[in-house]
Amino acid sequence: MDLSVIIVSFNTRELLLRCLASVFGTLERALSTGPLSVENRAISRGYEVIVVDNGSRDGSGAAVAHHYPQARLTENEFNLGFAAANNQGMQVSRGRYLLFLNPDTEVLENSIVELVRFMNRHPRAGMVTGGLVDARGRFQHSAFKFPTLWNTFLDFFPISSRVLHSGLNGRYPVGSYTRPFEIDHPLGACMLVRRDVAQRVGLLSEDYFMYCEEVDWCIRIKRDGWQVYCQPQAQIVHHGGASTRQVADRMFVELHRSRLTLFRKYYNPFFQVAARAITGVGLVWEYGRWVQRYLMGEIPRNRFEGRRRACLQVAGLLLGRG
Repeated sequence: MDLSVIIVSFNTRELLLRCLASVFGTLERALSTGPLSVENRAISRGYEVIVVDNGSRDGSGAAVAHHYPQARLTENEFNLGFAAANNQGMQVSRGRYLLFLNPDTEVLENSIVELVRFMNRHPRAGMVTGGLVDARGRFQHSAFKFPTLWNTFLDFFPISSRVLHSGLNGRYPVGSYTRPFEIDHPLGACMLVRRDVAQRVGLLSEDYFMYCEEVDWCIRIKRDGWQVYCQPQAQIVHHGGASTRQVADRMFVELHRSRLTLFRKYYNPFFQVAARAITGVGLVWEYGRWVQRYLMGEIPRNRFEGRRRACLQVAGLLLGRG
């Protein structure tokens, strides 16, 4: 089997169904009757689609079983996190290539085949991602440089839109997206990985519940001598944040927990101390901003309390209490 598509969902029923429609539609057209084109021979040995539902309460699992019985469905009782659920899918998969898609994505035209073809033509590529656009077709960054102290600073203090979309914040120039280029790591919304690479470097690290798992994976992939690429001609619609918006305050905590974990594993002690200091100052600023919004009547009390508790949790992480 050439390809295993793995999709982890959490309360994204309608988006998940749209994602599956795009995946099955694309792959079925690629393997439709008649002589296979050179492009579509890349998946001529077949594919499978694996859905891991991560404790959804919106009927996602039942909807998948009803509309797409050809998908292999695993339903978890609880949300195990992004890495653990994707690892579940990986462990039952059979394809020589593993395509990880978020449920809030839709693949366009021949994008999956383009990603597989790229890997076939670049034997030292361990991972490749595509080019992301939003629902209106507007560009999104899909490729990033490994985190720096500037990323931590700009998360709390966004100086300007221009800086946020610059190399200072880990972005590659928009002009880079005209042809395939080597990157540090992709956004986790779309990642095509060789099975033998995953077997060499190990599964996604379950040290992370959410965020930074793809960064950790790419660090290990690169240390093992492989390259990571972006193939922008393989376009994917990314609606963005459909799962994380449901629990925004918890995701604020998980983002910083994951970053601290990543820094502890791969960065030097000076970097770790500096990152904690910047985050501490940023938390004070963040809390003050939310207090102001609450006092001005812009947000209700429960929304303010949620962010207040999240800030206290992150402060506890900085002090080594979590």
